[in-house]
Amino acid sequence: MTSNDETVARLHAQAQLRPRGNRYEDFEPGRRFAHHWGRTVTAADNTLFSTLTLHYNPHYTNEAYAQAHGHRTVPVNPLLVFNTVFGLSVEDLSEGGGPFLGVDALRYLVDVYPGDTLYARSEVLAARLASRPGYGIVTWHTTGCNQHGQDVIDFQRSNLVKTRN
Repeated sequence: MTSNDETVARLHAQAQLRPRGNRYEDFEPGRRFAHHWGRTVTAADNTLFSTLTLHYNPHYTNEAYAQAHGHRTVPVNPLLVFNTVFGLSVEDLSEGGGPFLGVDALRYLVDVYPGDTLYARSEVLAARLASRPGYGIVTWHTTGCNQHGQDVIDFQRSNLVKTRN
């Protein structure tokens, strides 16, 4: 056995499984979360996301076109804004596991530009036990804002969330 193998074996023996994320019982309607991570969106993020998702709207890839339509530069693809804000909320809301059930009432409020930093906050709107044993359905309202505190997006989403039992 090499020293690498010994180290891996020792770390494996010492490893402890730690539950992550909140459970259904943690989501009382009215509870608020200020998601602690922020994410600065770059021009490279925007270009890569737009091309990888085959989203070739020139607003998001062509500066001259974007400026001709009233933007100061190329705005960030709104789907990237949504995915970024949604992702910022996962650790607090849905990391504990359970299927994603959907998004409702999605609103884009102001444009986001490369260099903007996005933050997210959420509030529990509803929670009820599901017909599937060991799960509840939770609905949150999530809002994303930029570095100036200006709201840029909001939406509601629901997940099936595991109970503690």
